[in-house]
Amino acid sequence: MTKIRRRQRCPRCGSLDIIRWGIRSEHQRYRCSNCGSLFVVHHEYVSDRNRFVWFRKWVLGKQTLTDISAASGYSERQLRRWFDEYLYKAPDWVIQRRKRAHILIDGTWLDKDHCLIIYRDHDSKSTLFYRFSKDENEYEIIKDLQVFKQLKLNIESFTTDGAEPIIRAIKYAYPYKVRQRCIVHIERECLTWLTQHPKMAAGITLRRLVCQISHIKTNNDKLFWLMQLNKWYEDYGEFLNEKTVNKETGEITYTHDSVRRAYIHIHRAQKNMFKYIEFPGVPNNTNGLESFFGHLKDNLRIHRGMSIEHRENFIKWYLFFANEKKKSEG
Repeated sequence: MTKIRRRQRCPRCGSLDIIRWGIRSEHQRYRCSNCGSLFVVHHEYVSDRNRFVWFRKWVLGKQTLTDISAASGYSERQLRRWFDEYLYKAPDWVIQRRKRAHILIDGTWLDKDHCLIIYRDHDSKSTLFYRFSKDENEYEIIKDLQVFKQLKLNIESFTTDGAEPIIRAIKYAYPYKVRQRCIVHIERECLTWLTQHPKMAAGITLRRLVCQISHIKTNNDKLFWLMQLNKWYEDYGEFLNEKTVNKETGEITYTHDSVRRAYIHIHRAQKNMFKYIEFPGVPNNTNGLESFFGHLKDNLRIHRGMSIEHRENFIKWYLFFANEKKKSEG
């Protein structure tokens, strides 16, 4: 079996494009073809920094241990030992102060007993804070929001989906702040109930109105759409309230329950659907957070098999590195 030679990394720019450049004090000297710097590898901190560089690639990228081993020259066994050392400890998290913040809040399920809740700043596209929980717990979210108040963060708005615990927590901690409902979630929920091809005129017309929500940009658009929605209710209000009696059980249910659910969902969200028009700068959806969850879960699937402790610390490192990446890009 051919032994893989460990590749050297430039301590100045991090490039792997390195060539040998003579001997100095009985140590091999190297030259970086990328930045031109000369260096000798005999300090322990260079090795430590190399380990951390590969660990960061493993967490943020979609590379397996086999991929990292082939690129770095370290064995998979050695890499696993080093990476486990990092996974046994989480990075220190500091809530960064901002001039203003439009906060997106949402949770995602890692499995049936573990939920990750993230508070994301829409403007900087970075994570403000996070929490691991068994569910979207109202009292835990209130505690997090109270910490933001103690730190005197300048929060201008909150954008959420329809999760009641999150909405109630914001009402309690920040009763006078702007609350925007994610219009993409409203559309998605309603279209699920209305189906792709509703059979009755009420469902067909309401579906057409639902598909227009994401295209509402101005106050005139909003007023015209609300006028159409009110006209729809005038036409189909009695239709929504029709009931059916089950002859066998005697149970009374709404005849057109799916259409009724879609309308009630819009009606309840209506108060906070169009805050982004009244207050420019307020995000009208949580798509950025949904996308972030998707990338995170893709990486977790690649590295599946970790213990619960390692998985949680992997997520903490992922959030930490993602924030550092945003800082460097900014």
